Amino acid sequence: MNMIRTPIIAGNWKMNLNMSQATDLVRAIKADTRLPEKDIEVLVAPPFTYISEVAKAADRSGILIAGQNMHWDYSGAYTGEISACMLQDVGCTHVILGHSERRNLFGETNETIDRKVKTAVKTGLVPIVCIGETLEQRENKKTFDVIKEQLDLSLNNLKTAKSMPASTVLAYEPVWAIGTGKTASPEQAQEVHEFIRTWLKQNFGPDTAASVRILYGGSVNPANAAELMSQQDIDGALVGGASLKPDSFIKIIHYND
Repeated sequence: MNMIRTPIIAGNWKMNLNMSQATDLVRAIKADTRLPEKDIEVLVAPPFTYISEVAKAADRSGILIAGQNMHWDYSGAYTGEISACMLQDVGCTHVILGHSERRNLFGETNETIDRKVKTAVKTGLVPIVCIGETLEQRENKKTFDVIKEQLDLSLNNLKTAKSMPASTVLAYEPVWAIGTGKTASPEQAQEVHEFIRTWLKQNFGPDTAASVRILYGGSVNPANAAELMSQQDIDGALVGGASLKPDSFIKIIHYND
């Protein structure tokens, strides 16, 4: 982990918990007196319906709040959708875009993700842009081709403008490791993170490449967090199942203790 980049431990709650469980969880994180204030960032992404109450429960704790998705337009006839401004209005500073479950289960494309990233940046939300390959693609040695295509197309608007906010977050999530209990080895993860860092340097220059944080996601847990985070280009974790229980998530937050 390069210490010029503040690590982020982010919990993606997906379609889990009820209101009471969600607010209790964030209060438990908030009550942890060892929660660092300067050398790490902690973020949670609740279901849309709980964001407002979770943000209130997290008040003055430093815990960041993210939406799990958003539409690329600012308003309109999009039944069931949520805009960037709506997320901001209830306390979000970040938004997860392009998660593999959105790509694979709901048909989101690189092109639609690109439009969402552009809107998030314009609105002032920090995008957490997810990329990752399937098991079949890895076994066919197409990992780097897939990652490059997802980066090129999901971030096309930023590439065209030749400008990426330093606050932008990328998240490498090998699809074969999400919710399966399988985790990329630290060496496998670092290899892809280094590739992403090189892509950033080639497209946005060395300063942006040195500043943008790249998270690893895919069955992160208290047992493997420290080893993953010790890698040079891994700047944090996007945590799924292990973020739903205070004990496990707090242990991941304190991976370096």
